[in-house]
Amino acid sequence: MDPRSEVLLRQAELFQGPLLLAGLPADDLLGHLAGANGWSWHAGDQAQLDSRFAGRSHHGVTVPEVPFEAAVLFLPKSRDLAAYLLNALASRLGGRELYLVGEKRGGIEGAAKQLHAFGTPRKLDSARHCQLWKVTVEHAPEPKALEDLAERFELPLIDGPLQVVSLPGVFSHGRLDRGTALLLEHLDHLPVGPVLDFGCGAGVLGAAVKRRYPDSQLTLLDVDAFAVASSRLTLAANGLEAEVISGDGIDAAPSELAVILSNPPFHTGVHTNYHASESLLQKSRDHLRKGGELRLVANSFLRYQPLIENALGTCTTRAEANGFRIYQATRA
Repeated sequence: MDPRSEVLLRQAELFQGPLLLAGLPADDLLGHLAGANGWSWHAGDQAQLDSRFAGRSHHGVTVPEVPFEAAVLFLPKSRDLAAYLLNALASRLGGRELYLVGEKRGGIEGAAKQLHAFGTPRKLDSARHCQLWKVTVEHAPEPKALEDLAERFELPLIDGPLQVVSLPGVFSHGRLDRGTALLLEHLDHLPVGPVLDFGCGAGVLGAAVKRRYPDSQLTLLDVDAFAVASSRLTLAANGLEAEVISGDGIDAAPSELAVILSNPPFHTGVHTNYHASESLLQKSRDHLRKGGELRLVANSFLRYQPLIENALGTCTTRAEANGFRIYQATRA
């Protein structure tokens, strides 16, 4: 069981009524708290929770419409996302309890200071390298529209400015990361046909491709519901249309693709996790049609080339700059 869940269960008597667990891990916590519902924005966690606790976990970017008398937020990595989630929960909990749990290495002590906006916070427990905090919401805030918290910026690309809409919690929130910037410079001569932007984030790559190749059948895929929402907003801001889906890894992608483009993730919360990226590389052949191309950017220190060659054959380095490499391989 996740150590954060273990800390909650040390205080299980506090959590016996109608409860919302926001950002909960995919463990057995719901099985120990009969009155609880979950709120997840991670497609993989949601699928696991739904398979074991059908109807008790809800996926999305807004507070689910379920009754609750208290809520627990599992601290996310992003401080901006934590602020949005705390506001959203506190706005529904006037006079009632809001809890915050997280790992010490994830910054739980600093994050707990955000609870002062709603009342007087108190630390309830410290164990398993985690802390549990509580505040009675004396000052319930007005709920903030998620779109109002978006960072909007413009990218000066060769074929004209591209509008980007980034929501709290999305990778490289409010700015263009160096890896994506490099890949944007190398989108020429893509094979014609269906294109996948894997790990789409705010939709920068997908929107740039759809504008440059308007006849392409574009799918954007991300595990995070906030990224999916961001990508839809970015496409709309540029007058573009594409399919945007939430799914856990490459298994959720279409088959018979002409191109897979990606700046693949290798972090989950505060932890390093290469599973999604390695699965993409190992299974790319299953999703590419004959002659289809994988083109991705990654930190130079990541040993991705052998994985790509095992799946697809010859892999070339198309470009290298600022600590990043673009790898390119074609399915024979």
